[in-house]
Amino acid sequence: MANEKWNAAINRLYYAAYYAVSGLLAKAGVETKTHAGIKTQFLLHFIKTGKIEMHLGKLYSDLFDWRQKGDYGDFFDFKEEDVRPLVEPVRALIDAVVQEANGIDI
Repeated sequence: MANEKWNAAINRLYYAAYYAVSGLLAKAGVETKTHAGIKTQFLLHFIKTGKIEMHLGKLYSDLFDWRQKGDYGDFFDFKEEDVRPLVEPVRALIDAVVQEANGIDI
């Protein structure tokens, strides 16, 4: 099918997770300034500590890399079969982040 924008879909999946993780870090009082900093601090404070499952940290790291590849990689296009299977895992990542954020008292 023409006009399918799978690179844009990867971008949106990444940003959905990014904003959830950014909110979690802000609520936890962890300051960050860059996308890479958010990834590092998320992994340090929530994945390595076991507060959020390791496979969800791996997913976030992969989304970070895939978004870079899709947005800036010359002549690279994600395909439907690459992207559709990510929707539910990203939803699970966001759900875990929201649950963790709800447990933080401010």
